[in-house]
Amino acid sequence: MTAATHREILAIRRARGSSVLLFLTDRCPVGCAHCSVDSRPDSPRITDFALLESLVDRLAAMPELTMVGISGGEPFVERRGLTLAVRRLAAAGKQVVIYTSGFWAASPRAPEWIDRLLPLTTAIYLSTDAHHVDGQGPERFVNAARVVAGHSVPIVVQCVDEGDSLAATRASLTEALGPDWPRRAELIPTHGLPHGRGAALYAWQQRTPGSGFGPCDVVDATVVRYDGRVTACCNESVIMGAGPAALRRDAADGEQVEAAVREFHDDDFFRALGAVGPGALTGLPQYRDLADREFSSICGLCWTMTKRRARAEQLSGGGEAGKHDALLAALASLTD
Repeated sequence: MTAATHREILAIRRARGSSVLLFLTDRCPVGCAHCSVDSRPDSPRITDFALLESLVDRLAAMPELTMVGISGGEPFVERRGLTLAVRRLAAAGKQVVIYTSGFWAASPRAPEWIDRLLPLTTAIYLSTDAHHVDGQGPERFVNAARVVAGHSVPIVVQCVDEGDSLAATRASLTEALGPDWPRRAELIPTHGLPHGRGAALYAWQQRTPGSGFGPCDVVDATVVRYDGRVTACCNESVIMGAGPAALRRDAADGEQVEAAVREFHDDDFFRALGAVGPGALTGLPQYRDLADREFSSICGLCWTMTKRRARAEQLSGGGEAGKHDALLAALASLTD
């Protein structure tokens, strides 16, 4: 498969409609205290493989999709599901990116089924920080980095930047790949999110007037869960069922999943959120009162707008709402 850097992957994700994220499982054995989706060793996992097969095949057949990310939970706990998804998506010419903690690397030699899958991927995102180390120790990260590098697959390491986590991660990368590790891996500092178990550790640090928010960087690629739920963005709370219902669709088969993905990709409101951002939308009549109201995050403003829009759609049959929709479509067209 074609290799890709972190910047190239982000560019594809920001190209609206070019990618989706396949959320393969809620389950994860590591138990990090900061987990933004509250994944646990006994969390739900795939039970309906016919549904999974149907939705994967639909994603594989969508010509506009060039990349599919696979996350969770920990996708490598789902041997059958991950194998099915990676093989079929890669066979369809999709770039496949997997997000993992590397828990599967208990020894320097990976299980054979993982060795067979890794060459089919475009990049592997390895997550590590003090919380991951507390859950599984540093050795698995080192082993995983060596295994992935052994297949010449690009490695992107995501590390929450707190305490000495970055320094410890650099040391682990040096141990795994040698002093020239930057030629084989990228280290991307991240921040903890106040979702899931992370809500007990983190909080948004400041409040911002609605007009001050720029484009949303997570609304250009939808998320498809293993159980058929499709969400407009990768906000972890939305994936797990929180927030406005208008941000989710529950599909019963692959055909409905495809329809939901396309609906979100083509929606003028979500297109505008990615193009100009909700701050610019506060200039529209229906959102003008939100310009000076303060929000702790862009998601809070989005949720307020989404709920208001859903109510307006229920109550209005056109008229002023139609004029406002025309303005929204004009802003959304800035993505073209």
